[in-house]
Amino acid sequence: MKTLIIVIIVLLSVATTPWTLKKALDRRLDQGKAGDPPAPAEKARIAAGDPQAPGGRKQAPAGREEERKLPMRKILIVIDMQKDFIDGALGTPEAVEILPNVRAKIRRYAPEDIFVTKDTHQADYLTSQEGRNLPVEHCIKGTEGWEIPADLAVLLKGASVYEKPTFGSMKLAEDLKAIAEKEEIEIELAGLCTDICVVSNALLLKAAMPEVPIKVDPACCAGVTPQKHQAALETMRSCQIIIEES
Repeated sequence: MKTLIIVIIVLLSVATTPWTLKKALDRRLDQGKAGDPPAPAEKARIAAGDPQAPGGRKQAPAGREEERKLPMRKILIVIDMQKDFIDGALGTPEAVEILPNVRAKIRRYAPEDIFVTKDTHQADYLTSQEGRNLPVEHCIKGTEGWEIPADLAVLLKGASVYEKPTFGSMKLAEDLKAIAEKEEIEIELAGLCTDICVVSNALLLKAAMPEVPIKVDPACCAGVTPQKHQAALETMRSCQIIIEES
């Protein structure tokens, strides 16, 4: 009986071996097919980034691979809107007339995008070169004529203020150039006087930043005379400063 059982086990083992070997062989072949390198055409599709190609990488949604471009920052420079230039020592009817336009312009800008210049002289003004050529004391620091009118001062709260002893502000140009090196900007100027401090600052900024758009709104500026106002606008236009009302 014991011998019979051993014979049966041996026979069953021999009978099932071919089927087991075949199954193992088939599984090995399938694994080999899955690991085969892709055909040349498939390689080309994968290299091109075809997401449908075997093993191809899905492309990222448009706009995620590159940072979105920031919008251009628009900066307003308010030049010397001080009492002595409006209705004081060097005031003109034209300067008084532009006040509503300047107020409206300021309201279009955020305080952090507004830069203000103040003509600033000392008690010895008449001994300076400017004082000898323009012997009218004005914008002496601490006097009423040096101040910005209260209604404008309220609108300009939070703006950056630059006191300048001469027509153009070098410090303002340097600071704006530093900003332009970090972000795209556009500059607009308004204020007094068109033919002295406005044109001086506009040309100074253009020389420092030739690729930055610089604009002057003639409706927000006034000159010593209407004729000098127009002459200054033409000078700036010739130097590729944009002259347009907005």
